[in-house]
Amino acid sequence: MKLLPGFSIEVLPPVKGNGLKTLFGTVDRFMEFDPRYINITTHHSEPVYIPSADGRLTKQFVRKRPGTVAVAVALHNRYKIPVVPHVVCTGFTRSETEYLLIDLNFLGLHDLLLLRGDNNKEILVPSSECHAHATDLIAQVNNINNGRFLDGTLNEPLEKQFSFGVAGYPEKHEEAPNMESDLRYLKQKVDAGAEYVVTQMFFDNRKYFAFVDRCRDEGINVPIIPGLKPITRRGQLNALPRIFNSEIPDDLVRAIDACKTDEAVRETGREWLVAQCKELRAAGVENLHFYTVSGVESIIETLREL
Repeated sequence: MKLLPGFSIEVLPPVKGNGLKTLFGTVDRFMEFDPRYINITTHHSEPVYIPSADGRLTKQFVRKRPGTVAVAVALHNRYKIPVVPHVVCTGFTRSETEYLLIDLNFLGLHDLLLLRGDNNKEILVPSSECHAHATDLIAQVNNINNGRFLDGTLNEPLEKQFSFGVAGYPEKHEEAPNMESDLRYLKQKVDAGAEYVVTQMFFDNRKYFAFVDRCRDEGINVPIIPGLKPITRRGQLNALPRIFNSEIPDDLVRAIDACKTDEAVRETGREWLVAQCKELRAAGVENLHFYTVSGVESIIETLREL
């Protein structure tokens, strides 16, 4: 995928049983600002506990947000801009991944974001049937690009090859023993064909700049797109560091702690996001990526101000 200066957004498929009306309504609002591409997340099955007649709970596995491929097609057809479905290791067998890639090729969707995914031990698919690492997933995509399939079938290379990006972690992946190890694995992904890196969300631009410098020192020379998210609720001060391993600067924590209303919290988070974006742009960063969940209004207002 050719990266043009601008911004991109990440969206979630609708919860099972819901249609695309709400998602279209969200994306419609961003189109005013000419997004360069749209990422669509992928979600594996997860356990839910259903009460039975005798009062006991029965564990079942449910995919709450199916439809990544269908959503990608719908968005591409409606907006005529690149869409980038996530392809993940966790919760999907190698065969399921192959079928997914075959379908995407048939549909003419060849831009991917390849991810390991959550390290969730409580999933329906045994880990032995999934790829263990994003590098393994990359190898499968490269094999399909070259016409090699899991059953040994050999075909001609794809007429249009899949291109892909990968994830990067300015504050290191939570499971990496140190940043040096994390960067070595990132270098492996880039050497295997990743064309760009999208970072996990961060709230301190110094961490992004330091991460880029270390990547360059390691010979990672592809674009590194900063992933940004506005804080919109006070509870995110605890939730985001726990879930995403993203530290929140003390200046931002104090500013939010001083807020008297929910609206003040949202405005403080938006102002911080605007300042981040302006500093990144002033430093020559050409692409910004926004995680939209729970932050659509703040991001829209940020784009207007930018």
